[in-house]
Amino acid sequence: MSPTGPAASDFPSLSAQGHVTFLGAGPGDPGLLTLRAVEALASADVLVAEPDVLGVVRCHARASVSTPELAVVDAQSAAAGVPVLRDAANLVMEAVRGGRRVVRAVSGDPGLDGNAGAEMLACAAAGIPFEVVPGVANVVGVPAYAGVPLRDAQGADVRFVDARTASDRCWTEVGASDATAVISTTLDSVAAAAGELVSAGRKPDTPLTVTVAGTTTRQRTWTATLGTIAQVLKQAKVLPSPEGHRPVIAVVGERSSAAQRDQLAWFESKPLFGWKVLVPRTKEQSASLSDQLRSYGAVPHEVPTIAVEPPRTPQQMERAVKGLVTGRYEWIAFTSVNAVKAVREKFEEYGLDARAFAGIKVAAVGEQTAAALVDFGVKPDLVPSGEQSAAGLLEDWPPYDPVFDPIDRVFLPRADIATETLVAGLIELGWEVDDVTAYRTVRASPPPADTREAIKGGGFDAVLFTSSSTVRNLVGIAGKPHNVTVIACIGPATAKTAEEHGLRVDVLSPEPSVHKLAAALAEFGARRREAAKEAGDPVTRPSERRPGARRRRTTT
Repeated sequence: MSPTGPAASDFPSLSAQGHVTFLGAGPGDPGLLTLRAVEALASADVLVAEPDVLGVVRCHARASVSTPELAVVDAQSAAAGVPVLRDAANLVMEAVRGGRRVVRAVSGDPGLDGNAGAEMLACAAAGIPFEVVPGVANVVGVPAYAGVPLRDAQGADVRFVDARTASDRCWTEVGASDATAVISTTLDSVAAAAGELVSAGRKPDTPLTVTVAGTTTRQRTWTATLGTIAQVLKQAKVLPSPEGHRPVIAVVGERSSAAQRDQLAWFESKPLFGWKVLVPRTKEQSASLSDQLRSYGAVPHEVPTIAVEPPRTPQQMERAVKGLVTGRYEWIAFTSVNAVKAVREKFEEYGLDARAFAGIKVAAVGEQTAAALVDFGVKPDLVPSGEQSAAGLLEDWPPYDPVFDPIDRVFLPRADIATETLVAGLIELGWEVDDVTAYRTVRASPPPADTREAIKGGGFDAVLFTSSSTVRNLVGIAGKPHNVTVIACIGPATAKTAEEHGLRVDVLSPEPSVHKLAAALAEFGARRREAAKEAGDPVTRPSERRPGARRRRTTT
């Protein structure tokens, strides 16, 4: 039982009130959304999205946006175990009532993928204004990410075929031509589509590529011919499979040959392609790091190991902030993003803003801390020119000069567990230091059970340790990472802590920087990939290697 689409007369008050944007979300990579798509999502009151693209578009919409589901189960269908799909056009028109702005997001492009055309006609019949924001079509974006160009300098014809609705005449025409055929089908129907083309006249040795989960880090591409594709998928243990219904894009023609893919498969050859990387930091701390890992093809998974709480006795912090306003300090030194956040929150509590820093020199221990200050409206006067650490900051810190420095005091807001390196160094340079606990760091709550199991069971390909405390806390709240997991550490002290916990350190950052650490992991992944290719072995992720016995960890 399926509800019928509404007639224009059913919605007499809709005309000139609501507005619908039919939006193409692309094949799956969130980075393929257009600027216009992001603008439309930001102003939407209601978001009606296909389930497979909801995660791609939802993050660009307001927190208050309504997201009604397309799939609705009534009592009759629930008893039968078969859900009834609610008519999308009906749902859009219900949502547009009352002048609301509706975004209807579909996979790929609204004009080429799916059934958005029928919904547009329904809007037109009901007098509802609408617009179309094109997206990257699946049949175009997926081959591009698979390294399969559809045309070359000779300008060969390209034919797009939907195997679900293709007629015998369609197969005959495509099979009798030498055009590049881009076929939308499913894994378990690829061989049947190949058979249709061979029956229609295409040679069995015509090259064929098949891509599943295109443009995402789950993408996989197989190269075969029309005559061998069934055997290739069987040997790869892809079929038979319960996931045989998964959609794929198959490209048939000389341009999908293996020789070209070896040179043009830019996406799947990224150094950390498909690697699931554990980042034991909060989303706020790891945002730029996770973006960098994604650029290498990895799938970052943030797990907080430290929770930040206010100091037990806030009076010391309150006196120091008041001292900033009254001119007690010559310098304030920030050693972390959390220190910036703690001072900013105290400022807001007192009704202060960045102008309170006028006349005070500001130091930041590194680029991320400096960026947090700039976001606050404060440009640091001092950032280490070399190593981004307390030692690096001391290298550039000027000694106290009673002639040029009217005040000899430094305000140092920091964590309760911070080391004394900076305090001792500043005192040695002649400065008086108000060492103030701005926040406390405590061990975070354990992650969900499935994450803990993945950590201990080898579900992660790598873990990035950015401090000794992240090592201790991760092991404490989630257990020791499996021995197949690549361990990457930001510096010697962190590596030593990892080894003390029985972990084998595989990657050591050349500098104490989270971005250098991510780059070092990418270099490790690239070397690993090249070694496998030179040996003639398949390129696998660390988590795909499951030895029968755990390798013994070594320490140095």
